[in-house]
Amino acid sequence: MSNLDSTPDEFACAAGPAGGIEVLHPRDVPLGGPRAIRVRRTLPQRDRSLIGAWCFIDHYGPQDVIGDGGMDVPPHPHTGLQTASWLFSGRVEHRDSGGVHAQVRPGELNLMTAGAGICHSEVSTDAESAPILRGVQLWVALPDFARHTARAFNHFAPEPVPLSGATALVFLGELAGHRSPVPSFTPLLGAQLDLDPRAEPALDVDPAFEHGVLCDHGPVALGGTDLAVGELGYQGPGRAVLPLRNTGDSPARVLLLGGPPFGEQLVLWWNFIARSHEEVVEFRRQWQDGDARFGEVRGYEGRLDRLPAPPMPPVRLRPRR
Repeated sequence: MSNLDSTPDEFACAAGPAGGIEVLHPRDVPLGGPRAIRVRRTLPQRDRSLIGAWCFIDHYGPQDVIGDGGMDVPPHPHTGLQTASWLFSGRVEHRDSGGVHAQVRPGELNLMTAGAGICHSEVSTDAESAPILRGVQLWVALPDFARHTARAFNHFAPEPVPLSGATALVFLGELAGHRSPVPSFTPLLGAQLDLDPRAEPALDVDPAFEHGVLCDHGPVALGGTDLAVGELGYQGPGRAVLPLRNTGDSPARVLLLGGPPFGEQLVLWWNFIARSHEEVVEFRRQWQDGDARFGEVRGYEGRLDRLPAPPMPPVRLRPRR
């Protein structure tokens, strides 16, 4: 998904200090136009911009595709990252300049590697049979050695993993002895957890990882700290157990993300991940000029041929300490 902010912030991404459970509150962001789909964005933030290599989280829905309008994100560029699309309900059509045309369905991972440059579009489909759109769009920062890699695309539909009081869909990394076959450039964990009413699963996790728990349907608690829908709970590295609890009398659902602290400093602006102001300026120029770096999306029929880049801010993009 694109970052459609008309005046996007620049972030110097670096992990914050480890500590107790930290709650990141989302901010509402419209994805373009008077009938825009609205998303709840929890990463990046000023106080924390990364969880492992996860650097961007948009949580959206429930969105009535028929009554309120669905998702229509025209072709837009990316560099230096992977996009991970994960749905809880609905359908989304993906097209990219690597020639991939795919459907995003609930419980199935679509992972697109931008590498040196790619562009793609996302449009909700099947409004009659799947009228409610709900899901997350995630970005993974690529380490320096991999950020100029070739475009790629992976699809994976994980089998449910029964846990004590919960069921997991492990789409990246390893949890409870089950490993996703999808490769990653840094160690990662990505899993959907469906919690039984009043369940308290204590998950064994890698103590070298920091973890984030996004509440999609709750309420839930992480380490005794309550999380409302759309909030992201953060647990720093050094702990071998992730203490979750469904505090309600109905089933709950969370998204679990993790990875070792990302050791590189990044500049994230609009849809680009770079290492300097100059790189961002050049990426933007190339996108505006139709450079071959990003290629072309074929088959998209929407409101715009391509998204124009917003103006560069009037100040130099530089790391924030």
